[in-house]
Amino acid sequence: MSSSSALLLGHAAMLLKRAEPSTAGIWPRASALLARQALESVLDDLWRVRAPGLERHSMRAQLICLRHSLPERPDLTRRVYYAWSSLSRACHQHAYELPPTSSELAGWIEVVEELAGVVTEVTRGASTQVSRG
Repeated sequence: MSSSSALLLGHAAMLLKRAEPSTAGIWPRASALLARQALESVLDDLWRVRAPGLERHSMRAQLICLRHSLPERPDLTRRVYYAWSSLSRACHQHAYELPPTSSELAGWIEVVEELAGVVTEVTRGASTQVSRG
């Protein structure tokens, strides 16, 4: 995981732990935005190794390609798609919709952390192959 992804995820998790009444209604969306940015950054790291240039395409296209890039982890790719969709929805305020709960956000952050671990393994393996070749 890149340092920017780790920093974004750290801030997203910190907002969950330090929620205060004075920031009610603000911290859930801020946490969602940071987690979504971290997810997108992790995918950028993956595409630089597996499919350079794909990071310039829409996120929906990237998520479709994720299934093919990590075929051994179909459960993870489904959860990543759901997390990204949920985080995106949570970033926008709707008068008729409550912000996400801290447990929902924590679950989505866990998915991003799991993806980051898998991508770190993939990118580390790719750099090892390059140095050997």
